Amino acid sequence: MPDFLLYALIAGLGLALVAGPLGSFVVWRRMAYFGDTLAHSALLGVALGMLLQVNLTLAVTAGCVLLAVLLVAMQNRKWLASDTLLGILAHSTLSLGLVVLALTESVRVDLLAYLFGDLLAITRGDLAWMLGGLAIVMVLLAWLWRPLLSVTVHEELARVEGLPVSGIRLALMLLIAIVIAVAMKVVGVLLITSLLIIPPAAAQRHARTPEQMALGASALGCLAVLGGLALSWNLDTPAGPSIVVSAAGLFMLSLLVPRRQ
Repeated sequence: MPDFLLYALIAGLGLALVAGPLGSFVVWRRMAYFGDTLAHSALLGVALGMLLQVNLTLAVTAGCVLLAVLLVAMQNRKWLASDTLLGILAHSTLSLGLVVLALTESVRVDLLAYLFGDLLAITRGDLAWMLGGLAIVMVLLAWLWRPLLSVTVHEELARVEGLPVSGIRLALMLLIAIVIAVAMKVVGVLLITSLLIIPPAAAQRHARTPEQMALGASALGCLAVLGGLALSWNLDTPAGPSIVVSAAGLFMLSLLVPRRQ
């Protein structure tokens, strides 16, 4: 197997393993639009990283984390409805990133690689950054699993039981921000949220417990990565969109299987 294909396979499978359980919370808490907003802000992080000549992965991670904190702060103040606020920030950060890139005349950027991913161009250094970030997210997610479940099932009851609901909610948003930042190379800014939503949505129909849904989502995500890379290799299609198409195909197949009661 060529090195570039091996790196792509490892990166895609690593992302799928983490996106399964984390995406389950995105589905349960109906946070898909929040994920899109963070994904759009990633392009602004790319633009600022190039402008300031700093590591792009660090710049994107810092940008996503700062936006997640800003979102939580603004939602707590309740200036606007959450969906309105997310819509404003999503399109504003994406457009601002494009404007900054256009003004940076000394830098030539392949926008398609950032918008739709360039999985087959991942280097050994990119892979190390990605696996390190995903490992941190997985450890934190395992540690916060029970509190996150409690807050998701019944937020007021969790507050009565003494759980720091605001802190747990912020932690979940920060975990999503980190995954989006490190996953940008795999499926791109515009498609990142699909890996956080489609496999968990397919697994939800046939799972009896939260843990079953998380494991099923990871398994389906891995199958989508394998199918997408096979499609890209044989038909010379873009790797990121091919993975999303594979995930969508698995979701359609899940609809044909009778739902477990």
